[in-house]
Amino acid sequence: MIDLLNKILQTDTETEVLEFKKAERQFDKDKLGKYFTALSNEANLNNLRSAYLLFGISNDKRIVGTRISDSQINEYKRETANNSSPTLNFIRVERIPTDQGNVILFEIPAAPKGMPVAWKNHYYARDGESLAGLSIEKIERIRDQVQDDWSRAIIPEASLTDLDKSAIEKARLYYSEKNPHLKEDIFKWNDITFLNKAKLTINGNITRTAILLLGKPESDHYLNPGTSKISWVLRDRDGIEKDYQHFFCPLLLEVDKVYGKIRNLKYRYIKEGTLFPDEVDQFEPFTIREALHNCIAHQDYRLGGKINLVEREDGILVFSNSGDFIPQSVENVIQSDAPEAQYRNPFLTTAMVNLNLIDTIGSGIKKMFIYQKNKYFPLPEYDFSNHKVTVSIIGKVMDVNYARKLAQIPDLSLHEIMLLDKVAKHKELTTDEIKLLRDKSLIEGRKPNFHISSIIAKNIGKQSEYIKMRGIEDEYSEKLICDYLKKFEFARKADLFEMLVNKFPDILSDEQKQHKLKNLLQKMKNSGIIDINEKRQWFLK
Repeated sequence: MIDLLNKILQTDTETEVLEFKKAERQFDKDKLGKYFTALSNEANLNNLRSAYLLFGISNDKRIVGTRISDSQINEYKRETANNSSPTLNFIRVERIPTDQGNVILFEIPAAPKGMPVAWKNHYYARDGESLAGLSIEKIERIRDQVQDDWSRAIIPEASLTDLDKSAIEKARLYYSEKNPHLKEDIFKWNDITFLNKAKLTINGNITRTAILLLGKPESDHYLNPGTSKISWVLRDRDGIEKDYQHFFCPLLLEVDKVYGKIRNLKYRYIKEGTLFPDEVDQFEPFTIREALHNCIAHQDYRLGGKINLVEREDGILVFSNSGDFIPQSVENVIQSDAPEAQYRNPFLTTAMVNLNLIDTIGSGIKKMFIYQKNKYFPLPEYDFSNHKVTVSIIGKVMDVNYARKLAQIPDLSLHEIMLLDKVAKHKELTTDEIKLLRDKSLIEGRKPNFHISSIIAKNIGKQSEYIKMRGIEDEYSEKLICDYLKKFEFARKADLFEMLVNKFPDILSDEQKQHKLKNLLQKMKNSGIIDINEKRQWFLK
């Protein structure tokens, strides 16, 4: 982040997509909202992905530092989501420490194509370095950015005979479940009436959406260069392909067949008293279907790619589809709980919502995260590289300390769990994230080598006692080590562990006790009290 900051500071002056503010202690939320929408609109007009607003920097690009807190930043995020239209939020907010003080960087997304962004129903823009109303000319330039919807296109040569009768009946059933007040009428409508009302066809004309969801397998050619193809591949623990199968339209029916290929085995937990259940399914059925439906809804079919589902025998499912991830980040989707401003395939997503296959407020992805955390499994892992969206679902415990923490502190927020998930996966944490986790005593260690804290949650009430006693215990343990070496002269680490294991606090696991002993020995060695020989034996100096 410091490299990005230095690059920004090398610009000659503020621009339509770059704003500096001192904001040493606070910044007016309403004014921030105006700058947010102005910078968002200007980023769109300049054909840029995003714009930047920086706190803690004066107009002459001198770093003055800001003391704005995490709680203030969270309030800014809430206010922005609640009052921007269409609903948008920051791509990221980063606190960057410098010698002159902290700088806060807000990355602001460009307005969606065809949709200028308003703040409390007013449009804003930049006039040089100043804030101004968005001119009619600029509003029209944005609104003229008509985005072609691939999924809405009518296929003139296609007819009702190209659709699968069973798929139509299944769609009718789903539509009736979504609209129970119309149930009697739905089953009386002829096929064309139903398809029009469910927004699968347009005035009786067959669309690409209708072919994709309801078309006969031989109708796939109508989608060319796109395809309805879903490939399922089974790989062993070494990544070698063991089995595969391809599926084509009607995807409304084929999703069940893809689901049926997955070996959803039972996962047995390592016994820790009553901490974990005996066993669970590796994968929640909802999670599999949601991931598949998201691939179908958001695939960029113009790229000619297929949807892939790789099942690994080591308990991991990997879903992927072509196309960039439009909402910018999964965190934005989960936190906003609001409809996205833009979809790649609006007609297709509307049809899938009407059939109760997906929602458009991000709650499906959020449910996937909740199902994973309820099993104490790692959270879904997203990768947006190479113009693809790839999500990996892990059906097992990968880090027992992470699982133990989730099991014993059930009131952790989803945001806190997402941060612990980053720690367990050895991902880099921002300064604000480190502070949040440290304030709650959820992590230990030094940057970048953090690990989930030593305090086992069943004894969470003993946390302060543990912190207070840690220094006393270290001193006592050092004395015991010295006494042992005086008596026996040499000792292996295993000998010392056997002596100390019952002296260490009960709230530490065996693994954490081993780690504690390692740190103690290193500390005593650095202090010149003990040393180690070529036989890996410790002795007094």
